[in-house]
Amino acid sequence: MNLVRRDLKNLAAYIAGKPIPETQRELGLEKVYKLASNENPLGVSPKAIKAIQKALREINRYPDSQSFYLKRRLAQEFKLSPNNFVLGNGSDELIDVIIKTFVENNETILTANTTFLEYRIISKVNGRRIHEVPLKDFTYDLEKIRKRVNNKTKLIFIANPNNPTGTYVNKKELINFIKSLPAHTITVLDEAYDTFIDVNDFPKSVEWIRNKNIIVLKTFSKAFGLAGLRIGFAVAKPELTQYMEKVRQPFNLNSLAQAASVSALDDRIFLSKTKKNNLTGKKYLYRELAKIPVTYIPSVANFILVDTRLDCFLVFKQLLKKGIIVRDMKQYGLDTFIRVTIGTGEENKSFISALKEVIMNQKRIN
Repeated sequence: MNLVRRDLKNLAAYIAGKPIPETQRELGLEKVYKLASNENPLGVSPKAIKAIQKALREINRYPDSQSFYLKRRLAQEFKLSPNNFVLGNGSDELIDVIIKTFVENNETILTANTTFLEYRIISKVNGRRIHEVPLKDFTYDLEKIRKRVNNKTKLIFIANPNNPTGTYVNKKELINFIKSLPAHTITVLDEAYDTFIDVNDFPKSVEWIRNKNIIVLKTFSKAFGLAGLRIGFAVAKPELTQYMEKVRQPFNLNSLAQAASVSALDDRIFLSKTKKNNLTGKKYLYRELAKIPVTYIPSVANFILVDTRLDCFLVFKQLLKKGIIVRDMKQYGLDTFIRVTIGTGEENKSFISALKEVIMNQKRIN
């Protein structure tokens, strides 16, 4: 007897970055650096920690289902109304909410073929068809995506900056693309890494939501250092958010997450330190990677995609033995690539030292 849906039997589940405690247990290592999941290497905002400590006294109560104070703070931040926001247990949940809210059984979803894997996985879990378009020079090919749009296309997911490549589409390219779309299509702009942007032509897409069918996704997991609390938010016009609210689970954002997010938004010092660390670390890694027989894709995010020219899983395993956790790109179809998060100065130096050893050892063996 078949109890499981047939279309789920061959679905490849999302593989998360390996946790530090698991690596320590398995390999008996005391010091492990995790540079796999694009987390903030500086930790958590001190203001957010204080807010969590205060909120702990009331965790016997259900959280505010409408997240009143966080929505109000976000509205102040973006000069919008609280009705422009839908909050989620990370961006993953919001992707699920968006698909459930807007995509009919006979409609389709478009995205790139090398991008955040959850677009594909969550679409298939919901029984929706998704079509993927190849990247061009490791960047979303908006022209080819536009050619695939038809009367059945309901959603287009664009990660900007793109994960795992760290590339982006600029303001002019993106607005021209959105203007060309039919009225029945919604564009979802996943901007999880926009806080790290160091270029001048990155689109200010939130400004477009009033007049376009756009949903912008943002997160507190990266620059704000709250990955463990799972807080994402969607920004869109109320004509869209009111229906997403019907699909969203009522207590999806816990009270500690709500309190921490409000305070994290106010901690400009922590955010400034995070950005400075990222820029400094990126320059160091660029310089040192250029000295090793590898190549890398220039990134505007807090990670770098590196072509080791070797089997990426082998490189991942060898680095793991040295206490360095990176992300192998097998699941993305990039068989010789690893993705490394930009860490602290010590973490970056340890990664470079370990990578040099692994690459040179493999070259000698081959």
